[in-house]
Amino acid sequence: MSIQPAQAGSAAHFEGQRWAVFGLGATGLSLARYLAPRVAQLLCVDTRAEPPARAAVQALSPAIECRCGTLSATSLAGYSHIAVSPGVPLDHPALRGAVTAGSVLVGDVELFRRAATAPVLGVTGSNGKSTVTTLVWQMLEAAGWTVQAGGNLGTPALALLAGATPDYYLLELSSFQLELATALGLEVACVLNLSADHLDRHGSFAAYRDAKARILRGAKHLVLNADDPAVAALAPPGAAVSWVGSQGHTAEYHVALRAGERWLQRGSQPLIACSGFQLAGRHNEFNALAAFAITDCLDVPRAAQCAALAAFAGLEHRARRIASRAGVDWYDDSKGTNIGAASAAIEGLLSGRGGVLIAGGQGKGADFRELRPALTGRVHTAILLGEDAPLLAAAIGDLVAVQLADDLPAAVRLAAAAVRPGEAVLLSPACASLDMFDNYQHRGRVFAAAVHEVLGA
Repeated sequence: MSIQPAQAGSAAHFEGQRWAVFGLGATGLSLARYLAPRVAQLLCVDTRAEPPARAAVQALSPAIECRCGTLSATSLAGYSHIAVSPGVPLDHPALRGAVTAGSVLVGDVELFRRAATAPVLGVTGSNGKSTVTTLVWQMLEAAGWTVQAGGNLGTPALALLAGATPDYYLLELSSFQLELATALGLEVACVLNLSADHLDRHGSFAAYRDAKARILRGAKHLVLNADDPAVAALAPPGAAVSWVGSQGHTAEYHVALRAGERWLQRGSQPLIACSGFQLAGRHNEFNALAAFAITDCLDVPRAAQCAALAAFAGLEHRARRIASRAGVDWYDDSKGTNIGAASAAIEGLLSGRGGVLIAGGQGKGADFRELRPALTGRVHTAILLGEDAPLLAAAIGDLVAVQLADDLPAAVRLAAAAVRPGEAVLLSPACASLDMFDNYQHRGRVFAAAVHEVLGA
């Protein structure tokens, strides 16, 4: 059975309705806060016995019923609408049973979009979306405009409505958040890239792509990657698209050589020299171009864009240099949780110098052979760890020297022994972190601590 999102208008009226919220994390709490004063009855459920937001939800109102633990196919029967947190798979038996009985599934982004009274900007992609979203945020603020930013980037979308209405809302959107979106009607919608990710949830690349593509529905301006065929194919006929590409590309936004120096450029107009900003790697040149394209749709002054980019040091755990010793740079890209993100970091940071890759964790059903093009000519040794290290080793072991590590500190020690002067060591796992760490941030902190210990810093 294929579960379809709510159709336009079905979530617009709440009076007299019985609603359920499935998933009691940060997004579930924001859903409960939003729905509790608006609906006739609210049930909140979670498959975990003690989900993180249970106490906060129960504190909202004694009228909210919470059920936590095992759910059956009939647990949500009789509820007109079910607001589903992004972390809950739509094929859960309780959701399938509810839809069969006539319930409508709604996501938090859909509810947010119907309530938001300021223009909304959205960014998605397999990698780079947090960097681009944050950079757009800083460009808008540098221009003097107020911004409320969130979604997959920290604050749940509905929680943004609690503050003063800004000039713009800005959302980073994951495939999970977009699965239940209908026509969001964004002011600007951007798809940065598409590579196989979360196939354990979506089942196929086509389903993952289709979820991402929902961001484009009803959008006024589109910003798309001209170098990515899967993204380029999403452009609706006749749509107003700002195309972003790489060096030598015919895309409107691209990298050009001027007097031997790399510049970001729009058409024939130079924007800023690549030496004039702090972001490392050629993948971040693309990210910067995407931020220019998005904010150009809003007529942000060029001076504000360039000032924000020059001041932006990048996100923690995203292609950040954390140490340099004896001619070797050490990079933390723990946020590289899929093959596309890891490939971009490898190509952006190791081209022309080579080095050692530390990778592994939970692969989420990805085909690790897709990492091979990025490794070729750049990585001579891969240190692998985590749940899917054997699968990763089997996919790349004939291409690079492979060593297995029991934990991340051991991986750092092996990398230190394998790297050569003038090269770099890059942690870009191409995998989720939850087999060994609390999250990718925890993984990055453990990596940094191990690096400083090995280097004696």
